[in-house]
Amino acid sequence: MPNASHLKPNKMSMIQMLLKELEQEAQTTRKMLSRVPNDKYDWKPHEKSMTIKQLATHIAELPGWITMTLTTDELDFAATPYTPENITNTTQLVDYFEKCLADGKTHLSKATDDQLQPNWTLRNGEQILSVSTKGEVIRMVFSQIVHHRAQLGVYLRLLNIPIPGSYGPSADEMNF
Repeated sequence: MPNASHLKPNKMSMIQMLLKELEQEAQTTRKMLSRVPNDKYDWKPHEKSMTIKQLATHIAELPGWITMTLTTDELDFAATPYTPENITNTTQLVDYFEKCLADGKTHLSKATDDQLQPNWTLRNGEQILSVSTKGEVIRMVFSQIVHHRAQLGVYLRLLNIPIPGSYGPSADEMNF
């Protein structure tokens, strides 16, 4: 029987898989953030919703959580209150995203699969909000990017701004 070992797919490390996914999601995120209109930064669709500025800034900062996850063992909101970057226009927003993305990629590319195994804790003082492995937290960061990006898509739709496709063409990109 012939040797079929050449038919086996190359085994990717977890770090390589995460880097690939991060780059794929970054392409869509970049397009979505670039559509935020400068004159709508205070707009929100509902009184309980974030403003488009708050939402878009959070999306832009999320790749930076990769760095935080890999370089710390926890985030304690009681000791480190959340202070978002003050973004005032879409050029700043996209630049901030690119900065956070580059930082997250740099730290992730230098990490090893073994560094994804230790636990990382999210807390508010004594209240433990979650404990997960660093790898699980990084996957949660990716999920948060996708989740909030979808929210931003609804905001943009309500403002009648064409939405870029995420995993294929959007309705705005289709020829009906």
